[in-house]
Amino acid sequence: MELKTVLFEVAGHVATVTLNRPEVMNGFNQQMLEDFAALWHTVRTDDDIRVVVLRGAGDRAFCTGMDVKEGIDRHANVWSQTDPGEYLSPKLNQVWKPLVCAVHGMAAGGAFYWLNEADIMICSQDATFFDPHVSYGLTAALEPIGLARRIPLGEALRIALLGLDERVSAARALQIGLVSEVLPGEELWDRADEIARLIAAKPPAAIQGTVRAIWESLDSTRTQALRTGLSYTQIGNPAGKAGVDRSAVPRGRWTLR
Repeated sequence: MELKTVLFEVAGHVATVTLNRPEVMNGFNQQMLEDFAALWHTVRTDDDIRVVVLRGAGDRAFCTGMDVKEGIDRHANVWSQTDPGEYLSPKLNQVWKPLVCAVHGMAAGGAFYWLNEADIMICSQDATFFDPHVSYGLTAALEPIGLARRIPLGEALRIALLGLDERVSAARALQIGLVSEVLPGEELWDRADEIARLIAAKPPAAIQGTVRAIWESLDSTRTQALRTGLSYTQIGNPAGKAGVDRSAVPRGRWTLR
């Protein structure tokens, strides 16, 4: 791939993707949309890649959404326009390999296209989360709709309705379950890599089946989800085949979160 707006490297079954437009706080433009479409295709089809870590370059922001100066291409016919999430979203691109997001600084607006679909999200102590749409007279819809599926509805509405007048701190993000861990900034990227490698060491078919089963259950009722989940276990758990040998793992080797 020839990517112009992101850095992409693979080592030890982990693909590390770094948003690389720090001069505009990693805002996405049309080129970044196209880069991610190509990137997700590679991640989906390359079985050497088992986990993805997403992070942002620079000191100020993970991502502040769309680059409003450049914008993105919009079809003249409103009914032919597409959601940027069709490019940026791993799940809409049928990527069931876990996404670990490492958030620092500002994460705003369109950044939630990634954050809403992170399987594990951690952040630095300086991270703040907000959605500025309504402050600019724009309806906040796509980002908070996704957000309402991972945090309490009232919290998603507060973020959407207060716009630029309030930011969610790292501590509050931890309280409401938006992130699962808060770290000093200098430890953030190493911790994200550590988490990714712990996941990548597990049988990839089991990991991907687990991610897909859980995410697709969100589109179903509880009963439908359980019935579909049973079929995933029948497909992904072949009888009599041990997926991993843990005999070499030292006894008691686990962490308490």
